[in-house]
Amino acid sequence: MTVTPTPPAPTHLCIEKIVKRYPGQVALDHVSLSVERGCYVVLLGPSGSGKTTLLSIIGGFTMPDSGAIRIGGEDVTALPPSRRPTTTVFQDYALFPHMTVAANVGFGLKMKPMSPQERKQRVQDMLRLVGLEQQKDRAIQALSGGQRQRVALARALAVDPEILLLDEPLGALDLALRRQVQEELRRLQRQMNRTFIHVTHDQEEAMALADLVVVMSHGRIEDVGTPRRVYLRPASRFTATFMGESTQITGRVTHRAGDVLTLETAFGMLEGIAAPNPGAVGDMPSRSTVLQKDDEAVAIIRPENFTFSPDNKQSLPTATVMETIFQGNYVRILALTDAGQELVLCLPPQQAPTVGTRIVPCCSVDDVVIVPA
Repeated sequence: MTVTPTPPAPTHLCIEKIVKRYPGQVALDHVSLSVERGCYVVLLGPSGSGKTTLLSIIGGFTMPDSGAIRIGGEDVTALPPSRRPTTTVFQDYALFPHMTVAANVGFGLKMKPMSPQERKQRVQDMLRLVGLEQQKDRAIQALSGGQRQRVALARALAVDPEILLLDEPLGALDLALRRQVQEELRRLQRQMNRTFIHVTHDQEEAMALADLVVVMSHGRIEDVGTPRRVYLRPASRFTATFMGESTQITGRVTHRAGDVLTLETAFGMLEGIAAPNPGAVGDMPSRSTVLQKDDEAVAIIRPENFTFSPDNKQSLPTATVMETIFQGNYVRILALTDAGQELVLCLPPQQAPTVGTRIVPCCSVDDVVIVPA
């Protein structure tokens, strides 16, 4: 039987070697990225990493110094926002306070070749989509923060954009409401099968929403991948640090056998660890450097991957528990080895040792990630 391979999904958004400079600063340094249609992409990074500038360039609000933006194969680099198949939800929502909810949602439709009845129906459909049918005649000031967020989403989606751009849209919401709106965003994105590009500095938000996480730092892409891969197998030390807590053990590669490394550290050998994927990440060809013998490297271990059971696991040096913090379903433990290596562990409350306890933490070599130092 002949098996026909599934063709790759076509690139919907193509960002090609974008450069943007400001006086005394390179905001974006030859950034390239390809996004499939219907993908939820989260641009993640600290303040000043370039993520908001990149979103602004995709939307046409900022012009790059060089490079190109293509949507559906068309070069839109020189087009103004009004002529691009994109709409933007801003951090402050930018709603019109003197208009009702329905008038806000229908504002962008006035520029479309539609009859008044078609516009009214479209507004009703969008309000139903975001669960605000009963609020259509209310003033914006009378709405809660979560309701205003949904009005902004309905207004942006009403014009049927190919790509929806979201600039830290959940930053003003409290934790419970933020999680509720995250669920609504994912539902809307899947229901409408639209490409979403979402900017945030919150790694938990990124993991909850994204099909594809793009980690940015100093105007460049550090890592690109699914939330699971980027968290569990980070491509760089920066990604490991920014995507959550970890224990980082510096050392030197003393042996390489195929794709298996041995790392010499201040307190002994870490053996049998898988070498990092040599493929380039995003626009960072330096990530293709293969770790070899005598290279400086860092072993990354996530807090939840520590146990006290040595069965088939790598034992680390004895450490003293310095601090414990109860955080509900787990206890965060800070421990210190005699050699001064800091360890961060997360354990169930019933397994958590007390401050001053001497522990021998263990972890599977499969849960250890080595990245260049």
